[in-house]
Amino acid sequence: MAGVVEQRSIDVVPDSERHGTAFSQFTLWLGANLQITAVVTGALAVVFGANAFWSLIGLLLGNLLGGAVMALHSAQGPRLGLPQMISSRAQFGVRGAVVPLALVIIMYIGFFASGTVLAGQAVGHLTHLGDTTGIIAFGAITAFAAAVGYRLIHALGRIAGLVCAVAFVYLGVRLLERTDLALLLHDRAFDFPVFLLAVSLSASWQLAFGPYVADYSRYLPRHTSARATFWWTLSGSVLGSQWSMTFGALAAAAAPAAFVGHEVSYIVGLGGTGLMAAALYFVIALGKLTINVLNTYGSFMSMVTSISGFRGQRTLSPRGRSLYFAGIMVVGTAVSLLGKDSFLTAFKDFLLFLLTFFTPWSAINLIDYYLISKERYDLDALHDPNGRYGAWNAKALAVYAIGVLTQLPFLVTHFYTGPLVAPLGGADISWLIGLAVPACLYWLLNRGNSAPSGARGTARATTTAPHEPTGSK
Repeated sequence: MAGVVEQRSIDVVPDSERHGTAFSQFTLWLGANLQITAVVTGALAVVFGANAFWSLIGLLLGNLLGGAVMALHSAQGPRLGLPQMISSRAQFGVRGAVVPLALVIIMYIGFFASGTVLAGQAVGHLTHLGDTTGIIAFGAITAFAAAVGYRLIHALGRIAGLVCAVAFVYLGVRLLERTDLALLLHDRAFDFPVFLLAVSLSASWQLAFGPYVADYSRYLPRHTSARATFWWTLSGSVLGSQWSMTFGALAAAAAPAAFVGHEVSYIVGLGGTGLMAAALYFVIALGKLTINVLNTYGSFMSMVTSISGFRGQRTLSPRGRSLYFAGIMVVGTAVSLLGKDSFLTAFKDFLLFLLTFFTPWSAINLIDYYLISKERYDLDALHDPNGRYGAWNAKALAVYAIGVLTQLPFLVTHFYTGPLVAPLGGADISWLIGLAVPACLYWLLNRGNSAPSGARGTARATTTAPHEPTGSK
């Protein structure tokens, strides 16, 4: 077990511990996306007004656009050997990175909670112990698997990808036996605002992976092709999410009253009763376990990164790791129990509102890594508030704030609608603004620099630390 339990946290993974191939990103992200919450996301496009035909096209477009941004983050992992969010210190400063990190932590706990609601229902039905007990049990299993770490997470992805793919083929056949696909796709009336809603739903789904995607590629050998990492990540994530979302959109179009609000029972009902129903409850729980472990592990990395920016630590003891995971489980499970009765509407708004905060971070991080620093960072300086990147980068934080604020006039949520939405026919284009504006501003402020504006020092940026850090104990 000692060789399986991960010892590292936010420290650099040395070459001697690197392993695997870029194909591991395909299996992980396929398994992470073939699951019930992605099904619900696809269904939301139909629930909120789009017909099935344009829902599927809009969902695919959003998955491709958001997935490309997410996969560019994934390609950073082998090169840097670091978790995703610690590289934000190169843009925002060693302590300034806590600003996007705090929002990332909220995101992970939100996804943990929303996923645990659906998985808890499946576990509760499978064990006949009820939803509340199922939610608590699922939260505990999630925390344990995340604490074991990287190897188990990838193993879960491979298993879930295979098992859930078989289940989704079976469910797809059963759905088509009950409905006329040609009839579902016959209505092709185009409504631009609801089409953009479908694009935004799937784009937000993919973009929300960005803050932790490199966590799961950082153990790949340094020589792993960035192109291969990008394409395997993109293909696995888009295939898995589009497959799940297509099923959800078609199910919502075919039987809105039976599916919406009863997603788990509807899916199980497609399969039948007895052993088949039990098997489908297990598949739902397994699919959610994979993604919930990613959310818990990402939350752990973000919390450690936030605190270490002020304490200066690079490693964490096994006891410290356990305490972090226990805290995440308690908070996430509590949120699940409190919000389980108003899940669908809250989750739609949660997904869209996340774009407001994470598209500017993605834009700044990618522009800095690929165009400003040209894939080179001073890894020791990422831990030193007095070093090259400084403690706070006011310019980057200002660009980030502008990126958030410029989206508000174009934002559509249940609790807020921007003033420029009506002239656009109700379309939500905030995420496009959130990518374009901060990307352009950050590039203009830092072009010609080998490091972000405001960073101190003149040392050459490098992706290799001058010494291997000690492993976490």
